[in-house]
Amino acid sequence: MIDIFGMSLTEIVQIVGYPGIFAIVLAESGLFFAVSLPGASLLFTAGFLASQGYFNIWILTALVMIAAILGDTIGYWFGAWVGPKLFYNEDSRFFKKRYVDQTRRFYEKYGTRTILFARFVPIVRTFAPILAGVGEMEYKKFLFYNILGAVLWGGGFTFGGYLLGEVIPGIEHYILLVVLAIIVVSMMPLVVEWIRHRRKDADTPNV
Repeated sequence: MIDIFGMSLTEIVQIVGYPGIFAIVLAESGLFFAVSLPGASLLFTAGFLASQGYFNIWILTALVMIAAILGDTIGYWFGAWVGPKLFYNEDSRFFKKRYVDQTRRFYEKYGTRTILFARFVPIVRTFAPILAGVGEMEYKKFLFYNILGAVLWGGGFTFGGYLLGEVIPGIEHYILLVVLAIIVVSMMPLVVEWIRHRRKDADTPNV
């Protein structure tokens, strides 16, 4: 299993319990300094542990979706109030301008639906609601995609881990491979956008 501070993700999820999962999902959903926290892999692992009796799947899923909605909401209002000032700052330990650039490219491609699609993409997931606030997206529209994304992403990955744990005997022996697959698939949109951006720069003649 993936090690964090010398412990596997499964061990960490068991230790932090409901409050820790809630806090991690909330922070990773809209607080820029929490961009490196585990997202989909955390939800899948928590769902799997629910199938093993460590959590109640209904309580867990509800907490995950509420945390995701609140996290995006905090990110939105943070962006609306202080986001523009933040983006003028140089790179720091937690804030990287390239994260904003990656998210802006998603907005250029998907528009307001970025709030929904961003749920499934690390880094973009964290900065999308902040940029929505900076760009003064209509809050009702933002809230719609926020809730829809929280249900599909939060509920989907959590229930996915739970169902696999219920249906496939011995899935715990392969959970590392599943988590790694989730991480790879989640990162693919960023890799594709990075390649496209590099090709665009290479095709642009120097003046």
